Amino acid sequence: SSLYLDDGYLFFQIQQQERNIHGDTIDFDVMMYEGKQATVNKVTVKGNDKTNDHVIYREIQTRPGQLFRRSDIIRTNRLLAGLGYFDPEKMNVNPTPNPADGTVDIEYTVEEKPSDQIELSAGFGGYGVVGSLGVSLNNFSTSSVFKKGGWNPIPVGDGQKLQLNMQANGKSFQSYSVSFTEPWLGGKRPNSFTVSLNKSISRLANNYFSYTPT
Repeated sequence: SSLYLDDGYLFFQIQQQERNIHGDTIDFDVMMYEGKQATVNKVTVKGNDKTNDHVIYREIQTRPGQLFRRSDIIRTNRLLAGLGYFDPEKMNVNPTPNPADGTVDIEYTVEEKPSDQIELSAGFGGYGVVGSLGVSLNNFSTSSVFKKGGWNPIPVGDGQKLQLNMQANGKSFQSYSVSFTEPWLGGKRPNSFTVSLNKSISRLANNYFSYTPT
């Protein structure tokens, strides 16, 4: 069945029947009904409330007009789960065959999950407060920054990654960094583009030592 479903035979059926039993041997008749090869008609996605459609469709391997392939559906589910925006346990695919015209409509169902991360640590050292703060926005959207209603509470949906990090050791040392990644530069191929800015501030502390001979 896997071999046939990977070659477009969505309407393939197989039946087996015992033909003869003699001693410890059983003869089987295996009857296969291939049917027509099915082509993909419509591909839709449901459940993406935050992530924009183009972010999902560029990962989908089942394209309208192509032969139906079971392996393409399996790969699509793996790619969508790898984005980190959806709950893998809630993802589903629903093929709707149309035997009359030999086509199939495919609907992918997803459910959004939180993908952003915040890391915070703090303490007290010899030069004052020691701490770090990191924010990772893994589904950022630059196209929504200046769009009306795009902040809810932050612009999301284009699959871009924005990272902000800050470290401090009192007044003696501070470090700031900003990194932005576009995973599909140009929108046609998965060409990743990253730009980052870093700034560090270091101040020498005044230490006084005294020595008295005895």
